[in-house]
Amino acid sequence: MAIADTLESTTPSDSSLSDLDASRFLRRRPTATTTAGVQSDTILRPNIRGTDTSPPDHAVDNGLSAPKSFEEDKERSDPAENPNLMEMEKDHGEKDESRDKANSDVSAVRFAYRPSAPAHRLVKESPLSSDAIFRQSHAGLFNLCIVVLVAVNSRLIIENLMKYGLLIQTGFWFSSRSLRDWPLLMCCLSLPVFPLSAFLVEKLASQKDISEPVIIFLHIVITTAAVLYPVFMILRFDSAVLSGVTLMLFACIVWLKLVSYAHTNHDMRKISRSVDQGDVVPSSLDSDYPHNISFKSLVYFMLAPTLCYQPSYPRTTHIRKGWVVRQFIKLIIFTGVMGFIIEQYINPIVKNSQHPLKGNLLYATERILKLSVPNLYVWLCMFYCFFHLWLNILAELLCFGDREFYKDWWNAKTVEEYWRMWNMPVHKWMVRHIYFPCLRNGIPKGVAVVIAFLVSAVFHELCIAVPCHMFKLWAFIGIMFQVPLVLITNYLQNMFQNSMVGNMIFWFIFSILGQPMSVLLYYHDLMNRKGID
Repeated sequence: MAIADTLESTTPSDSSLSDLDASRFLRRRPTATTTAGVQSDTILRPNIRGTDTSPPDHAVDNGLSAPKSFEEDKERSDPAENPNLMEMEKDHGEKDESRDKANSDVSAVRFAYRPSAPAHRLVKESPLSSDAIFRQSHAGLFNLCIVVLVAVNSRLIIENLMKYGLLIQTGFWFSSRSLRDWPLLMCCLSLPVFPLSAFLVEKLASQKDISEPVIIFLHIVITTAAVLYPVFMILRFDSAVLSGVTLMLFACIVWLKLVSYAHTNHDMRKISRSVDQGDVVPSSLDSDYPHNISFKSLVYFMLAPTLCYQPSYPRTTHIRKGWVVRQFIKLIIFTGVMGFIIEQYINPIVKNSQHPLKGNLLYATERILKLSVPNLYVWLCMFYCFFHLWLNILAELLCFGDREFYKDWWNAKTVEEYWRMWNMPVHKWMVRHIYFPCLRNGIPKGVAVVIAFLVSAVFHELCIAVPCHMFKLWAFIGIMFQVPLVLITNYLQNMFQNSMVGNMIFWFIFSILGQPMSVLLYYHDLMNRKGID
């Protein structure tokens, strides 16, 4: 045909045409079977891109007549008059783009990867170099650590079972007299008497029947009795260790809640007097005292997963029953795992150990390192069971809205950060009722921190020493030792200016030097008291 002959006559020879030009030229060259389609398409396509709409000369020469006038051609090519033309144009555009992309890929393969093409173009660091290591993703190495951890612990489990057999016993935690620990049970059931007494005191105070010094004195008596009463019952009756620990934890929680209840109501009375005197107070401190003193709010506070009293709390709208059931199942499973690790791993290690302060130093170091891994697993299970599962279950059942019971303490760079993030209910209580009241009374910041650690050390010692019926002050010393550790880890963090270094130092102190040493000290002192060691 005429068009094919014309294009063939204008095609340069293969020897004078480069590969790239040839590919572009052949892409534009129509075949004989599609010549008529190209001709008609060239005539009928609308002038959307601003090109000339007049028919080419070779189309006229072949007897294909163009429209009689430009107006008639404009009318036929108007998208408003003929919407099908826009669809045709869109299809042609997509085909052209796909064709161009395919040819560009072919060009890249032919020229971009030739032997003469440069393979090195930029200055780059190795992924594990000091300048680039923190900009890389280490997800694969993290997965490797998990695989290695599973493999190593699986071997330890098999080795332990082969050496000791199944050692699931309850004698250390639940003795034969555990079910007869009715004095401790009765003591636990009678603890609500103290919140009720505090409520009666606040009711009298709201009616102005007693003076402020009397109110303070009565609250001191009530809170002190709430702790001393369980201590007396545990020391009077030689009960199992776990029963005593449970009762002391309940007693300490009641004490912390009663202090917050008394302190908050005392502050609301001061605000109410300031309002009555015409003093301006911040809107965030507005209170409805004494109308907010109600028995219902006290009962909710004593049950809620918080240690800080306030007349009302953020609440959720409904209870997710299915979610609660799933959390209960997790709680049972992880509690069983924790008990298995204690009986199968920790007990054999501590029974085969010596007193860390009396035996051979190298042997004591080996026992501490061997105990550190299962002890860390137990502590993590305890944290997950109590702070995540149990407190969230309690919050869900009570529709308690604020569920920030912990923060990402595992990323702590210093000991100070750890204590601020791992136990948020206690941290909020310390800040609200110890730290800032000290600052408002002119006590220096450093002294206020020491006072907060002192209160924490006293209650740690009570929760461990009283159930064990011995006062060696190991828990007290361990908590007070956190004060110099705070200074040391802060100094190291400022010196290295590296979050990874600070976090590694924290984990080393926490899982190697701290808890395993405390476990060995208390175990051997307890065995010595019983005449077993």
